[in-house]
Amino acid sequence: MIDTAVRRLLQSIPVLIGVLILGFLLIQLSPGDPARVFAGAMAPPEVVEQIREQMGLDRPMLVQFWAYLERVLQGDLGRSFISNKTVASELGAAIVPTLELMFACLVWSIPLGIAMGTLGAVWRGSFLDRAIMAFSVAGVSLPIFFICLLLIQLLGVKWQLFPFIGRGGPLWTLEGLRHIALPALSLGLIFIGPVARMTRSSVLEVLKLDHVRTARSKGLKERRVIIKHALRNALLPVITLVGLQAGYLLGGAVVTETIFSYPGIGRLSVGAILSADYPLAQGCILVLALAFIIINMIVDMLYALLDPRVQGK
Repeated sequence: MIDTAVRRLLQSIPVLIGVLILGFLLIQLSPGDPARVFAGAMAPPEVVEQIREQMGLDRPMLVQFWAYLERVLQGDLGRSFISNKTVASELGAAIVPTLELMFACLVWSIPLGIAMGTLGAVWRGSFLDRAIMAFSVAGVSLPIFFICLLLIQLLGVKWQLFPFIGRGGPLWTLEGLRHIALPALSLGLIFIGPVARMTRSSVLEVLKLDHVRTARSKGLKERRVIIKHALRNALLPVITLVGLQAGYLLGGAVVTETIFSYPGIGRLSVGAILSADYPLAQGCILVLALAFIIINMIVDMLYALLDPRVQGK
């Protein structure tokens, strides 16, 4: 497993280099002048030019990129144009709420999606199977912003069960749980559908294999056959899907956090882009890319743990 993690880590280096180049080009290709943004709209031209020289924007692009790369390798992501705080401190304050939101979303949606897919496979062709597939298709088809607004209208405004603005506190507090309920429910509803559909297809394939028929011929209970012999082998492609979807959830978190005014990385990145805070936007892109890479590494290690055949590949 360690070899798998090291190999995936080495394979991620080109991805990180590409993300750094993309983040750097964000300043070069974006409309407007970073020096003008930093100085303010009323600053005289000579002040803007002085700030441009201090920021190194008057130097060739390759020289600027090398200087930027050196700063990143040293852990210096720059300072925010708006708050004048270090980008690292801004990201550090926003990453914990996002991690809490991801955990609160996955902790209930993955087991529920696997259970729904397994039930659909066991009762294939029944009304329950069709209802599960209809729910799964709806979860995949509906856009995340529509789900967020619908839950706000029903559970937040009409029935007033949960608050829908801001973060009430850490996840382990009552107010924190109440405030994170609607964002986590919104993200989870788009996550259940793919997991349920993949689980159903995978379980149906495994149920046709010889070892499952052998287990049934030995007189084992159907519940034990499904859980121990079918579901365990069917989880391999499901884990791969979970890893990919968890990475895509980061994109959904951008919309969700913005709608619910939840102070995470997603909302921070949107605010940085809208306010032309280029260093902060670069830092958000880098953090989101690192999160995607880490999630895929965890999935690879789980895959190797469940299927030892892939450890030597």
